Amino acid sequence: QVQLVESGGGLVQPGGSLRLSCAASGFTLDDYAIGWFRQAPGKEREGVSCISNSDGSTYYADSVKGRFTISRDNAKNTVHLQMNSLKPEDTAVYYCAADPHSCRAVLTGTGYWGLGTQVTVSS
Repeated sequence: QVQLVESGGGLVQPGGSLRLSCAASGFTLDDYAIGWFRQAPGKEREGVSCISNSDGSTYYADSVKGRFTISRDNAKNTVHLQMNSLKPEDTAVYYCAADPHSCRAVLTGTGYWGLGTQVTVSS
């Protein structure tokens, strides 16, 4: 059974850090481009970051560039999103998605999706 499960969300103060994880079962994440998305209440879904399956290149939205880092842990079939210097506007449900083709494809919303993990940045 193909499944993606996000974890690592929670409540953190502004300026704090969290590391989200996207764990896969039923397929090998290294064969897929992996994207992280977020959606806050009343806002459109935003593609936050992506890591390619072809050359390991990465993409970051301007809103998170320099603060978030995406990485693979192939031994654990997991992709992480390290989030530093968190701001209240980072509050959202964060989802990961996997597409076998490319970051361009996964960032359009195709592929497998997880159910999300809540991140709340508040003092």
